Amino acid sequence: MDLKNPDGIAVIMDMVRRSDVVVENYRAGVMDRLGLGYEALKTVKPDIIYASGTGWGSKGPMIEKVSQDIIIQARTGLMAATGHDRAKAVGSAIVDQHGGAVLALGIVAAYVKKLSTGKGTKVESPLYTAGLDLQTEPLTVYLSTRPGREVLKRDENLATWYHQAPYGQFKLADAEIAMSVNDPMKVADALDSDELRALAKIDRFKERDRYAQVFAKVVATRNFADVAAAFDKAELWYSKIYDFDDVADDPQAKAVDAFEEIEIRGEKAVLVNHPVKYDDKTPPLRIRAYGIGEHTREVLGELGYDSRRIDDLVKRGVVGELAQAKAAE
Repeated sequence: MDLKNPDGIAVIMDMVRRSDVVVENYRAGVMDRLGLGYEALKTVKPDIIYASGTGWGSKGPMIEKVSQDIIIQARTGLMAATGHDRAKAVGSAIVDQHGGAVLALGIVAAYVKKLSTGKGTKVESPLYTAGLDLQTEPLTVYLSTRPGREVLKRDENLATWYHQAPYGQFKLADAEIAMSVNDPMKVADALDSDELRALAKIDRFKERDRYAQVFAKVVATRNFADVAAAFDKAELWYSKIYDFDDVADDPQAKAVDAFEEIEIRGEKAVLVNHPVKYDDKTPPLRIRAYGIGEHTREVLGELGYDSRRIDDLVKRGVVGELAQAKAAE
């Protein structure tokens, strides 16, 4: 859609009139300048739910700046807290994912309000606040105590700065494992380690590095099968660390229908399924949009536009369709 063309704006308004929700993620102020801000849309649809997924929100010194997942990771302290001696990004675009989920929850809440009151809502869910929300627990701890940035530095095996050791990842002789917080005496007995028994009563937060280093030394020569058997018997919280190939073959992933294999233009693709089940069923993939403009004609047809009008809009570049996108390639 050409949003700078008055005819394009007219098409958008036709869509708004029959919609419950409009979602946009431009920088703050862009939609207002295009004539598509909340106040403008309310004139044609008073009960519209207007959801903005901006980078920084609608106020403050950053609203004109670009925002991407890794930029938000840097600005919210997530990279600093993830690293040990230096900042380190998380291994996926986790803020983007969380930002989308939070925005969707905001829309659901606004829709519940609309069903009960008949009123629309302006929903704002910036990527920046999503990055902060991801860290609710550690940020609450840090901001309430202000221990200083040195507290973030820790042994390389420890996953976070605010859990007791050995919360983190450790190398065995033939694998790597992740350890949660466990009773230290149970851990020592499971590994039959006098060194760990001697440390069972220390403050494993204040002396987390000391404990982590001893734990790392104790397990370094052990095989996973032996450690797993001992930990399972003691009912300890741990896991073998999987890479993506392991995940692909994980029987647990198969049991919960985590992935779906589909065909796209003769080639195989594997998708991650919707993570929520409804009445024990995974929601099916109903619509596949392989290219921008793939469903332009269907959408405009639902608005009551006939083929002649759609042809005219396409020809004048007011709207685009997949055939045009392919030709441009």
